Amino acid sequence: MKAIKFFAAAAVVAALAVSCNSSNDPKVDVEMPTAAEVDSVSYLIGVNFGSFLKGNNFAENLNEINMAEVKKGMQAFLDAEGTPYDPDFGEQFKINPNDMGRILNGFITKKQAYKAAVNLAKGKEFLAANAKKANVDTTASGLQYTIVAEGAAEKVAPQDTVWVNYKGTLLDGTVFDENDSTQFVANRVIKGWTEGLGLLGEGGKATLYIPAELAYGERGNRSIEPNSTLIFDVEVLKVGKFVPKEEK
Repeated sequence: MKAIKFFAAAAVVAALAVSCNSSNDPKVDVEMPTAAEVDSVSYLIGVNFGSFLKGNNFAENLNEINMAEVKKGMQAFLDAEGTPYDPDFGEQFKINPNDMGRILNGFITKKQAYKAAVNLAKGKEFLAANAKKANVDTTASGLQYTIVAEGAAEKVAPQDTVWVNYKGTLLDGTVFDENDSTQFVANRVIKGWTEGLGLLGEGGKATLYIPAELAYGERGNRSIEPNSTLIFDVEVLKVGKFVPKEEK
């Protein structure tokens, strides 16, 4: 499917190139697309290309792409004979477009593995230094925390429902998530959150320094790279204590 999408986008480029090649055309009473219309279509082809890159987690910016090779590939498609649906169409290229899925997935896997290794090293270095601070404590699991206010004496239990204000940041200070008065069950979030909430009662505040293995681990998520150490400022506004159902 990815290869077909590539061919479709490239076909648009080919159609644009053919439609604008008017040097040998006879004179007719029908106008060619204006320069502004060509620019609009060109821009949308760029949007399509950007959508492909972003949708496949291929590159965060164009600096990671060899644009000279992109142009070569586009030109190769324009010069190719036949259509993408011909059995031997892909054999005309330096790299067969039918191998796109395998090559792209290999690239992404290798890139993710590199990011995971770098983030893990950065996290360990940060946590080692952070653990030496006077106001930072560390649990047996590796969770680090600073209590600003403990709140009520009765602490949050894993099955309790909590209402919290929070802000999540990466080690470089990037805020990746922030919410006020959000509600959830304490054991239905990442492990570092569940453990950290257990240190607080209603009205409590803390900063949690959560190692990757207590956060999103090697997989990460849409806004968090793999093996990222996370920092959360948390305020527990309200606690709804879990009440087990009575057995009948």
